[in-house]
Amino acid sequence: MRLSSASRHSALLVTRGLDPVGTGRQLELVADGLLAAGWRVRIAAMSGGGDAVLDRLACRGARVARLGLRRAPDAAAVARLVGAIRAECPEAVVTWGRSQARLAAAAIVLASSRSRLVCWLGVAPRGALTLAALRRAHRVVAASPHVGAECMRQGVPAERVVVVPPGAAPAGSVALTRASLAGRLGLDAGKLWTLCVAPLAPEARLERLLWAIDQLGVVHRRIEHVLVGGGPLRERLLRRARVQQLADRLHLFPHLDCLPDLLRESRLVWQSGEVACGGAILDGMAAGIPAVAVASAAARQLIVDGSTGRIVPAEPESEFPRRALGILEDDVLAASYAAAARQRAETEFPVERMIAGMLVAIEG
Repeated sequence: MRLSSASRHSALLVTRGLDPVGTGRQLELVADGLLAAGWRVRIAAMSGGGDAVLDRLACRGARVARLGLRRAPDAAAVARLVGAIRAECPEAVVTWGRSQARLAAAAIVLASSRSRLVCWLGVAPRGALTLAALRRAHRVVAASPHVGAECMRQGVPAERVVVVPPGAAPAGSVALTRASLAGRLGLDAGKLWTLCVAPLAPEARLERLLWAIDQLGVVHRRIEHVLVGGGPLRERLLRRARVQQLADRLHLFPHLDCLPDLLRESRLVWQSGEVACGGAILDGMAAGIPAVAVASAAARQLIVDGSTGRIVPAEPESEFPRRALGILEDDVLAASYAAAARQRAETEFPVERMIAGMLVAIEG
């Protein structure tokens, strides 16, 4: 059903702070699709970060509300969400990620609202509270068949689960030069750069990433690594990086609005655990950046091993840095993977299909 510009349909999109890749990029694409279909769109950002994405959406006609500024949503942000639902009376409340599903489900009850709850998930559900929220949802949108199957296995009614693969399209950038990026982020413009975007949480298995960076430093000193993410393991990772003497090679940021520009200048994207959309893997594919990832459901959905990048087993640990080194040192191999990755993004993850699937789920 296509809606006119005079439509009274409204959607409240609930998210944490947004990076312009991964989950944040999927939300941005869906918000654009809803606006184009005539919906009134409001974005509720429950924590800090993601100013560039929010600014772009505001310029396109979405109403943006920053409900929280801390690293994680707090009680005050939830209270503001309840108030927003009461004030807006949205037809649909659309959540992005497991934690936001829990918060929005509770907020809808507290607001005594009849809004439909639609929950987008990039990774399998975990925890009793998350499952309780998903079972209340009108629709659960799974980014992969694996996530959909896990939802149903854990008790979400099958008729409420729909699989909508993500869409791949490069995010807008301000076209920062490599030299400008180096100056802004403290990188060496003469070295190769790698990028990982992941929550600093146990499921990202970032100890594998630090070990791989340590091993790469033994054989190749002209590499610097950027890790973008926030979470409870930040201080532990920083301590471990100091102990392993990685501080001069690892640059850790909670958010980066210049991620699209940094992605374009990176030699490879990698991922050590289970992260929605592979962190920056899908966005890297759209930009023609090869990927190396430890085997996971997200990695298998996105990467064609030996064609667009490499999927490596968790054991032996040496496979992760070894496959990354192959791409870092071999220009011809890197170019071949890059071309195949860009082609796969265009053919297998079209944005139009993703937006159409989300519109059907949100329209109910």
